[in-house]
Amino acid sequence: MARIVGVDIPRNKKVPYSLRYIHGIGLTTALKLCEQAKVDVDSRVQDLTEEQVVALRDAISELGFLVEGELRSRTAMNIKRLKDVGAYRGLRHRRGLPANGQRTKTNARTRKGKKRTIGLGKKAI
Repeated sequence: MARIVGVDIPRNKKVPYSLRYIHGIGLTTALKLCEQAKVDVDSRVQDLTEEQVVALRDAISELGFLVEGELRSRTAMNIKRLKDVGAYRGLRHRRGLPANGQRTKTNARTRKGKKRTIGLGKKAI
């Protein structure tokens, strides 16, 4: 496996699709990086030379993309700022509910977790 920005990318996939395993790089960005580093988009990661891998690393740093830990920490800081300010989106993050206006009467199970039915409970004798 080639190691780029601290991530082992899969060897048997084409280069743009392997680069997507890095947090913060999507397909469009991966294609731009391949163009910048002069790497063929149809080549596999296992066929890359060491110079091409170095060129990809340099292209990521040269184009100034936030990737991996730096991007994760910036996202966490943005959410923390929203919580501290007391913004509506911050409150939604704090409560573990959807923050972008989705309905919650039904759906939203990913954010809300497993359904907990609140019933009558046990009858007292």
